[in-house]
Amino acid sequence: MKLQDLYRQRKSSFWSKVLPFVPYIFQSGVAVLFLLLLIVFSAWYTNFLRNLPPDLPVLWILLILLGPLTVYSSFRTYMQPADVIFLRPRETEMGGYFKPAFRNGIVYKLIGLYILLLILWPLYVRSELEIRHPLWLIMLVLFGLKLLSAYGAWQELRISTARARMGYRLLRWSFLWLMLATWLWQPAWKSALFTVLVGINYVLALRFPMKHNVPWENLIAAEKSGAARVMLLLGWFVDVPAEGQKVIRRRWLSAFGNRIPWSRAGAYRYLLTKTFIRSELLGIIARLTLLGMLIVGWNGQTWLGAAIYLFFIFLAGTQLSALRHVHSDTPADAYYPIPVGSRPKEIVNLATRVLSGIAVVLWIPMIFGPGGNLTYLIGSLAVGIVLVVGLRSNWKRKWREEEEV
Repeated sequence: MKLQDLYRQRKSSFWSKVLPFVPYIFQSGVAVLFLLLLIVFSAWYTNFLRNLPPDLPVLWILLILLGPLTVYSSFRTYMQPADVIFLRPRETEMGGYFKPAFRNGIVYKLIGLYILLLILWPLYVRSELEIRHPLWLIMLVLFGLKLLSAYGAWQELRISTARARMGYRLLRWSFLWLMLATWLWQPAWKSALFTVLVGINYVLALRFPMKHNVPWENLIAAEKSGAARVMLLLGWFVDVPAEGQKVIRRRWLSAFGNRIPWSRAGAYRYLLTKTFIRSELLGIIARLTLLGMLIVGWNGQTWLGAAIYLFFIFLAGTQLSALRHVHSDTPADAYYPIPVGSRPKEIVNLATRVLSGIAVVLWIPMIFGPGGNLTYLIGSLAVGIVLVVGLRSNWKRKWREEEEV
């Protein structure tokens, strides 16, 4: 079998398992809520464009929003653990297998980047900027930066040591973000010269670390992580198997689990807390909270700030609902003295505690935000607490019924 045919076969096999769950997304209330929010955002954004503040930092907004999508690169190779044995004899031919993975890793992310650019473009055009580039040039620049970032990310996967990979990942994010900032603030000829010089030096720097010809273990681990993220997203709407989730060591948070009393009653609480601390879900929640704090603080004590505050609480609660899949298909009760019926109770308690903390943290920027309306300030916190209690009640009823079934 040709390796490109093997890649297409594996890709088709994976998505044939995912696509049957897609109708549940459209049938859920979350999808309807996102549609309503899209309509509200469109109306607000149109009004915002008509009344742009004169001191609005447009270039910083573009840099903060376009930067992550420009630099972020990942690849779905659909590699499997057995490939280390069965495909290694064909290692010299693996370029044909990876070519569509590299291409798809660029195309799909570039589409999302261009959609965001088109949304932000009216903001860029209507602002009073000394230097303004045409749309086609910005699109061409983003395409080139995305290609450079994808090349760098692929070379990072080949680097043999984890510390070197981390260092070069930091280098890639710094260089690419700096090049994007140059194109936003400087004339085209200066930006082009800077991009060429920095790009050449970055490509040359990638030649120094030791690399594997085919990084089998890194690709298998990256594929497990990518598949787990897809399943985590589907887990918001329907029960799906949670396999291959990445385990992240966070020693500075281990004290939260160590404080749990060593007893039979707290066995599953200990296991669940440790799992949550080391999971990708914690990182998602942290990034979502930071983004919410930024947007809530920007809108301040207004009706829009309060609405965004409640939306991010609901969004965080939706993310935390993935906890119900933790250890649902593993024989944890065979290794831990877990009391009968403690699983749904501990899941609800942990999700509620985390969501309550998020509700408070999201509310703090509203205190220092613009508006000066105490009604929105105090009312949003009160409604946020009610929302947390409501989600807890819904989780408690739903997950207990699932556990009984």
